[in-house]
Amino acid sequence: MRDLNRVFEPNHAPTSAAMRIVVSVQLALALAFWLLSPFRVLPTPPEVFSAIGRLWMEEGLGQELITSFFLNLEALAWTVLISLGLCYFTVMPFFRPVAAAVAKGRFLGLIGLTLVFTLMVGGGHRLKVTLLVFGMTVFFVTSMASEIAAIPRSKFDHARTLRMSEWQVVWEVVVLGTFDKAIEVMRQNAAIGWMMLTMVEGISRAEGGIGAMLLNQNKHFHLAEVFAIQLVILLVGLGQDVVIGLLKRVICPYAELTLERK
Repeated sequence: MRDLNRVFEPNHAPTSAAMRIVVSVQLALALAFWLLSPFRVLPTPPEVFSAIGRLWMEEGLGQELITSFFLNLEALAWTVLISLGLCYFTVMPFFRPVAAAVAKGRFLGLIGLTLVFTLMVGGGHRLKVTLLVFGMTVFFVTSMASEIAAIPRSKFDHARTLRMSEWQVVWEVVVLGTFDKAIEVMRQNAAIGWMMLTMVEGISRAEGGIGAMLLNQNKHFHLAEVFAIQLVILLVGLGQDVVIGLLKRVICPYAELTLERK
């Protein structure tokens, strides 16, 4: 009982058992609210799960999900390659204004840039990948550039005392030293990709995708199907988030040790 009381106290770390109880209670309350919601517009859980089965068996939800998953994965790979390259080059003053300008692009709406990207790369798959890459890159660069700028100068000085060249210092301190942060930023931007997916697949529906299916169901006011697709996207996104988190623990186990010391 004392452990449960601590969850309402600031700056305390409750036990894992207490947190499991808290999470279970909150999930039960959320499910009860969904079942007993006074908002009749919300479909009930049985309706949503029935819609998932119908969409999967009759309308190809699984195939559309695979299409969207690999689209998001491809865009994420390009985003990581472009963003990390640009951020690591900020160790040279020449590239810092470029990275700053890219980061400011997070205030731009994709709808206003669609015509420009269409004229540059054409439509279809390449347009969707380009839009996703732009939308994720501006946020990736913002976060990663901040991580690199926050590296203590003492780490650079320590590397120099080991008689490393400046490029060796960059590799050891900037690239390897922030690799765990890069994975965490990638994890956050993967979620941004799923959030943008519906809009991007709505702009170009040539290959279909779960986003295009969601827009079609929303257009015809099929609310159970809309909630079903949203639930599928949420579960897949959470699964991907867990996988990236496990990947971070395997590749960078020292990151967990650092957090425990803090």
